[in-house]
Amino acid sequence: MKLDDQPAARHRIALISDHASPLAAPGSIDCGGQNVYVAHLARELALAGHLVDVFTRRDAVKQKQLVQWRENLRVIHVPAGPAHYVPKEQMLPHIQSFCRFTARFARHQPAPYDIVHANFFMSGMVARHLKQALGLPFVITFHALGRVRRLAQGPADAFPPARARIETDLMRHADRIIAECPQDRHDMERLYDASSERIAIAPCGFDPDELWPVPRAEARAALALAPARFTVLQLGRMVPRKGVDTVIEAVALLRGVHGVDAELLVVGGDAQPGGRDGVELARLHALAHALGIAAHVRFAGQQPRAALRLWYGAADVFVTTPWYEPFGITPVEAMACARPVIGADVGGIKSTVVDGATGFLVPARDPHTLAARLAHLQRDRLLARTMGEAGLRRAYRHYTWRTVARQVADIYAAVLADVRATVPIDLTQPQE
Repeated sequence: MKLDDQPAARHRIALISDHASPLAAPGSIDCGGQNVYVAHLARELALAGHLVDVFTRRDAVKQKQLVQWRENLRVIHVPAGPAHYVPKEQMLPHIQSFCRFTARFARHQPAPYDIVHANFFMSGMVARHLKQALGLPFVITFHALGRVRRLAQGPADAFPPARARIETDLMRHADRIIAECPQDRHDMERLYDASSERIAIAPCGFDPDELWPVPRAEARAALALAPARFTVLQLGRMVPRKGVDTVIEAVALLRGVHGVDAELLVVGGDAQPGGRDGVELARLHALAHALGIAAHVRFAGQQPRAALRLWYGAADVFVTTPWYEPFGITPVEAMACARPVIGADVGGIKSTVVDGATGFLVPARDPHTLAARLAHLQRDRLLARTMGEAGLRRAYRHYTWRTVARQVADIYAAVLADVRATVPIDLTQPQE
């Protein structure tokens, strides 16, 4: 199944994304890479002529049950649990309701779905229910693995212990597992004994119509930033595992030890009074004050996706230092904006950032090494520009959403071919 198939060859695809709606506001609580992945993958498949339904949990009273988002693309808000925000760590008790509704909805469609694509382990439970109830094949992208998360976070991991058992079961019953990078596949094989023959790799991506290089001076003027100051950008969700504290500590060292007049931009999180990210943002504000650099850290809060190219463009370097990261879309986005990236040597970042070519890889939770790398790029502006240009070429070569969607569509095609090959032939009927 190629993306240039004629409409007659189109397929009906059910994308399950329990907690991560493609319609959610960027940077809001629990809105991260999975939301972006589902939204852009669904859009590209729909643009290719396939019929795509995205099932996600209803989390507001006024949400319509069925939204015709784009041509060939609908979003179905599933009534499972209360019609308000529920942390994904507390959503497991509502998944059976999600399963029942989705199966009923599927049965009442004028034509059956051809394949189901689950995103996250609880969505996998829904997909497996659809396979058992309706015979639909399914693939799954986990986006994060419970055992990897538990190794990184320890007691801070609030997911129920059953998660690892559920993930193991899904890896045995999915028709195909989509890993987002080689490290993701390795973790599945090592920690879950998953079959390598049933794992395919397809990364995340960026949208060239949304992100492109903006001249630094133009971007800084638009955002009212100092025109010549060395500027570091951190962009993403405000949760401890993202390691924003490491970046703040590194910028303090960059100023105090390396003597660089640096500013840090922190984009993401609900900065409004009483916002859901209040505890983490308060901790980060307090850290900046304690280190004496509060005046040099700008917390910009959530920003519309249409503005992100300005924030990437305004930076001299983009930094992301999570404790673990299944893939990490923001490094690819920064590369698409021609900015060098310094990333933690974990997960998908190890695959997207080419150390010494498109940026640097550093150990997670190591502000001293990060500060030294930042100082290096501040001193060598030619190297920084060269790395940014190399990242731009790499992003366009490997990570556009259209390229990613072609890879995912090929995985669907392989699954459907396997299904057709195992369907028994009825010898009582005439054969072509």
